[in-house]
Amino acid sequence: MTDQLAGNVVLITGASSGIGAELARQCADAGARVALTARDAERLGQVADECRQRGAEVFVVTGDVSIQDDCRRMVDETIARFGRLDTLVNNAGLGSSGRLEDVTDLALYDTLMRVNYLGSVWCTAYALPHLKRSKGRIVAISSLTGLTGVPKRTAYAATKHAMAGFFDSLRIELAGTGVTVTVIYPGFVFSEINQRALQPDGRPFGQRAYQRKLGETMETAECARLILRATVRRQRDLVMTFRGKIGRILKLISPALVDIIARRAIESRQ
Repeated sequence: MTDQLAGNVVLITGASSGIGAELARQCADAGARVALTARDAERLGQVADECRQRGAEVFVVTGDVSIQDDCRRMVDETIARFGRLDTLVNNAGLGSSGRLEDVTDLALYDTLMRVNYLGSVWCTAYALPHLKRSKGRIVAISSLTGLTGVPKRTAYAATKHAMAGFFDSLRIELAGTGVTVTVIYPGFVFSEINQRALQPDGRPFGQRAYQRKLGETMETAECARLILRATVRRQRDLVMTFRGKIGRILKLISPALVDIIARRAIESRQ
């Protein structure tokens, strides 16, 4: 089904590692023309080379989604290169973990909001006129924390809730334009975002980040495959895990029970 992306121009933010890099590789396999953005030029170049080896036409533009002008430039340069845009994947993100009372650098709340939420808003706003011309797709990579509160994730969950509200509202605004909005809600994915996640003092966790648990953590390749399938199908949203799907229903019936499940899920990762 992903062959429907053949010839499409796909712009992926946060494409230098993790889910974004794997999305780029799988888009290349599907015959898409890919525009890749991230802050790390060296690693972005490595991903671009992998995509070219798969036969894809690739354009690289370095930038930081937490800077509004960079978001504008990413879109403008993509259009200048390819002349069109068919799919925008708002993937760039930053995590955090820590109880609010332990946070010593409240700036991390501003940092995460700019990267996870405002970066998606800005990229989408600048891409929208081009996506309306192509009747394209908007994809937002959220998290299960965008559906329910999670302990030790107050900063992260807030940004993902904001994303859900923004993109759900935008979907309604775009009805009848041909532009579709797909919001992705992954669970635990084995990705470098865990090492880059911020501690309560604002420093990255690095190698202290939680490690992969077999059977509980989705592989990046499988996550990307599911995202692209939902993208091609223009699904409204995708909740990736059984636990997440059940939790979505339980929250309507017994929100207190969902609180308990969320707490236990986080405790099991420590």
